[in-house]
Amino acid sequence: MAGSHKLTENQIVSRAAFCFGNVGHSAFYGVMSTYFIIFVTSGMFSGLPKAISTKLIGLITGLIVGVRILELLVDPLLGNIVDNTKSRWGKFKPWIMIGNIVSVILLLVLFTGIFGLAKYNWVLFAILFVIIFIAFDVFYSLSDVSYWGMVPAISEDSAERGIYTSLGAFAGTIGWNGITIIVVPIVTYFTFLSTGKYEEGPIGWLAFAAVVSIVALLSAFAVCAGTEEKHNIIRNSAQDKTTIKEVFSAIFHNDQILWPSLAYLLYSCANVITNGVLFYLYKFVIGKPSEFWIVGVIATIVAFCTNPLFPILNKFIPRKWLFIGGQVSMAVAYIIFIFFRSNILVMDLGLILFNVNFAQLVTVLTLTDAIEYGQLKSGQRNEAVVLAVRPMIDKLTGAISNGLVGYIAIAAGMNGSATAADMTNHDIRTFDGMAFYIPLVLAVLSIFVFLLKVKLSERKHAEVVEELKDKLANGDQADAEVSSETKEEIIYAPVDGQLMAMTDVVDSDGKPFPGKGFAIKPSSNKLYAPFDGQINFTFGTRHAFGITSANGLELIVHIGVGTVKMRGEGLNAHYIDGQQVKKGQLLFDFDRDLIKQEGHQDWVITFFAQPHDIDQVSAFTPGQGVKHGDEVITVEFK
Repeated sequence: MAGSHKLTENQIVSRAAFCFGNVGHSAFYGVMSTYFIIFVTSGMFSGLPKAISTKLIGLITGLIVGVRILELLVDPLLGNIVDNTKSRWGKFKPWIMIGNIVSVILLLVLFTGIFGLAKYNWVLFAILFVIIFIAFDVFYSLSDVSYWGMVPAISEDSAERGIYTSLGAFAGTIGWNGITIIVVPIVTYFTFLSTGKYEEGPIGWLAFAAVVSIVALLSAFAVCAGTEEKHNIIRNSAQDKTTIKEVFSAIFHNDQILWPSLAYLLYSCANVITNGVLFYLYKFVIGKPSEFWIVGVIATIVAFCTNPLFPILNKFIPRKWLFIGGQVSMAVAYIIFIFFRSNILVMDLGLILFNVNFAQLVTVLTLTDAIEYGQLKSGQRNEAVVLAVRPMIDKLTGAISNGLVGYIAIAAGMNGSATAADMTNHDIRTFDGMAFYIPLVLAVLSIFVFLLKVKLSERKHAEVVEELKDKLANGDQADAEVSSETKEEIIYAPVDGQLMAMTDVVDSDGKPFPGKGFAIKPSSNKLYAPFDGQINFTFGTRHAFGITSANGLELIVHIGVGTVKMRGEGLNAHYIDGQQVKKGQLLFDFDRDLIKQEGHQDWVITFFAQPHDIDQVSAFTPGQGVKHGDEVITVEFK
């Protein structure tokens, strides 16, 4: 299987460099998305009259929310800029370095309070803040788009790309939660060095931003120096950009994208709001900001345990119940945060329960399954939506979080030089309402949405895929414009094995396999392109894919019978959707032994997606042995 061979030195360096890249990248994002607004409310305007600082906090909070929402519209444009970049270093690396260098400089300027300008001219400060923050956000987004966008350019192997993505996500957990561990010690230490006071002062916040910025720059340099873009890879699938309008259109025309997205939106809002104010909880309510580091430690440990645990649990527990279980765990955590915060051990239990959640993994997998659901329902495949919806929701909830954190700081009096001793019962009730009661309601609502509206279970998806396969085999789909010209295409054996007639192929229920074509009892575990063409799509379960020849013949290659139930296990693709491939190019390897152990046939079935356009198919001899690349049939079609 791909990925099981001995790693080369270059692969080890490349993986390590990409992994380290997201440590600094995610830490930097955490500073800008969570801790900058805390700095704004607590340190940026120290020394100004409270009335003016309160107005400036409200102004900046509103501006940040507006910029975050605007970013949803700008990201597709930035993606196009990256895609159209040509340089000796490739298309991604220049923007990773430029984006990081510029955004680091601008973030440090912001953490100086634009050099204290608000004390002298708050109107000019507000104008410059908008300009600097927009520029900062644009350059950070360029580096963000480039970091994740370069994964297909690093490797053509889908399993290898999965490893890079997993390493990046793993490192992101370290970076994001790592700054939660170090923020208070660094801010208070450097404030003490400057003022002699052991508190969170402006100079300490600047030092914190500088430390994280250095890590971010080192991480960016590691990615650029340690990875290599492969210029021979064809990345057609990355050329089709999805606009925000297209994303929303696809969501509202596919209820099984709409409802999981809504459930995730409710969860994400609750999660980011609470994460955004946990520092306030420890500083202003519990009165122990020095213990805030435990939040990051617990989140990191839980993430290390739950992420690898998900695929194991999902073998026995359906995704729906894993999602609901995580939301119930979050709801219990909120009850602990509200009623038991005087007990530090119970609070730690609350933090564990808050972080035991599979919402993001379940949502991504459910949205992936919704591709086939949408194709069956409307005939359209909206693959790019899967990549766009979840990050779009994260950015939207990030904007909401920034706005509410700023509002909570003002409404609950948790700004300026205030301490826990200054908090009144009204202040704490205001804080609890925004930080815990509203998120608790959102978490409960997400349970009801997923329970009542998300119907696309693993079993339902298998049924959808089988129904879609039958429709494709029977030609029951919207036909493309048919040419009057008759064309010819030779189809070559995609695997080694023994030819079978379609009439001898039965599905897992004993019913004849529909469609026109041929099958092969394989004698090896590798599958190759049956002709020169383009990969149109791959089912989310990876057991079948569509390929169109250079002459326009549409073919479906189906690996095994009943293998949809394996949900991709043992099936490893070596291409990306949209890629141009050559006859005999390795497309898949598949675990024949595992397929048989699961009680399925390992036959490879090749059938026409537009059987009504087929005029004539040459005969072949069932039982005949073939090698991949041998001519099997000649097809005449329109």
